[in-house]
Amino acid sequence: MTRFLDMRLIFNSLILITSVFFVSCTGPPEQQAGKTVFRYNESSGITSLDPAFARDQANIWSANHLYNSLVQLDSNLNVQPCLAGRWRVSDDGKVYEFYTRSDVYFHDSEAFSGGEGRRMTARDAEYSLKRLLDADLASPGAWALAPVKIVAGAPAIRAVDDTTLVIELAEPFPPFLGMLSMQYCSVIPHEAVDFYGQDFRANPVGTGPFRFGMWKEGVKLVLLKNNKYFESQGNRRLPFLDAVAVTFIVDKQTAFLEFVKGNLDFMSGLDAAYKDEMLTPSGKLNPKYRGKINLLSQPYLNTEYLGILMDRENPLLKDNPLSDKRIRQAVSMGFDRNRLIRYLRNSTGTPGTHGFIPKGLPGFADSGLFGYDYNPEKAKQLLAEAGYPGGKGLPPITLSTNASYLDICQFIQNQLSAIGINMKIDVSPPATLKENIARSRVAFFRGSWIADYPDAENYLSLFYSRNFTPAGPNYTRFGNAQFDRLYQLASVENNDAKRTQYYRQMDSLVMEEAPVIVLFYDQVLRFVRSDISGLGSNPLNLLNLKTVQKNGN
Repeated sequence: MTRFLDMRLIFNSLILITSVFFVSCTGPPEQQAGKTVFRYNESSGITSLDPAFARDQANIWSANHLYNSLVQLDSNLNVQPCLAGRWRVSDDGKVYEFYTRSDVYFHDSEAFSGGEGRRMTARDAEYSLKRLLDADLASPGAWALAPVKIVAGAPAIRAVDDTTLVIELAEPFPPFLGMLSMQYCSVIPHEAVDFYGQDFRANPVGTGPFRFGMWKEGVKLVLLKNNKYFESQGNRRLPFLDAVAVTFIVDKQTAFLEFVKGNLDFMSGLDAAYKDEMLTPSGKLNPKYRGKINLLSQPYLNTEYLGILMDRENPLLKDNPLSDKRIRQAVSMGFDRNRLIRYLRNSTGTPGTHGFIPKGLPGFADSGLFGYDYNPEKAKQLLAEAGYPGGKGLPPITLSTNASYLDICQFIQNQLSAIGINMKIDVSPPATLKENIARSRVAFFRGSWIADYPDAENYLSLFYSRNFTPAGPNYTRFGNAQFDRLYQLASVENNDAKRTQYYRQMDSLVMEEAPVIVLFYDQVLRFVRSDISGLGSNPLNLLNLKTVQKNGN
């Protein structure tokens, strides 16, 4: 009987997958079939559907469709209940007690006896979080649980019973609750990992609003509506869509044309090749698309910057003029960020004339007490003080980037040449550049940091000496005893006002030493077909489809 049931489930799934695959590739037949399929493209591809490996935006988005964590963030980045209906934090800030919901079920899967998903419990949360920390898994997200106390070699995470989970921290860490909202911390069933082994990456089982349909790597991913999903909007159970179809068209121009033709429902961000087609110089939607496309925009917790290697032991720094703080500061003053935003970004984003903490987070330096404005005369003065009047005798510096940011780097190159700085540009494939940065193989590079969780600590962690790459996110290998002291004080400070004060002191110190040159604070740009509603936006640019409706469904 069980075998017959399994075969029937497989047969029914194949019918559904074929149906969704067909309707998601066409226009009007989709409505004729009575199905609503949300279609978008991931040019960078998806490498894994295991949430423990949700390290980039494409993987994070897919994980967000398939899984849930104990808590979640709303559109204003406030922590809200999710799998945990409520929680309690001890007075000393070290013990977190979560009380899980009793109405959450895992997706149906052949990993379960009878193929039917069972109820999720606190024991599943314990398993999932401990798995994330397992060294054998080698998850890039293990750092998300770094604050957890280790007792006798094991993390202090335990399920008291089916509905109560206790997590103990070594020290108070106020951002911890927000960190638990990350997709790395999604809850999964041990049965699926045991059943699929390493193939769990391509056979996901979660509790999310959508369940797995099919994945042909490099071609298409199809997710189907989870009819047992636990969340509702008003008196309607979520999600509203019948399916999600993700294509993997590598060429961004081709993907753009598919969107314009109506074959995709959504496009995130804007490539330089078609920014003038979609946006006016002031950053508004091109009037020709009104009525067909809607533009959603807001500040994005993403700081775009140039990073400078600070490790004096590295051979790349030998005779490198960027070893001199005055040269770094001169570079930061030597180009006009306002012009960069206006002409290269069609006025989308905020010039990076403040600190590293982006606009939208407590600690953002809106007072103007530190940071760098365009000041070519001061830049020339700094060059002269460093022994290079007018740039005479200054060795060339090489900036490493990828093709997507070549226009911005060329703009900076042109402006720096006017003050006597000869900057060369080395273009590498994104994956190669990322690896070279992580391994400290480039001295000057273009980078960006998108918030993992909504706290300025996430940005300042890039300059903490214990986070040196490749084990941590300190890609510049910046080390400063005063900064480390402030970072440690902020990490255990429960008073928000005091913690923000520490953050600003650290940001000011980073700007003074200039291991990074802030370019701009990014802006979320979402282009959506006019028949889509309920999508919304958020400062983390997380794609949440559970409340989306199409054609009035």
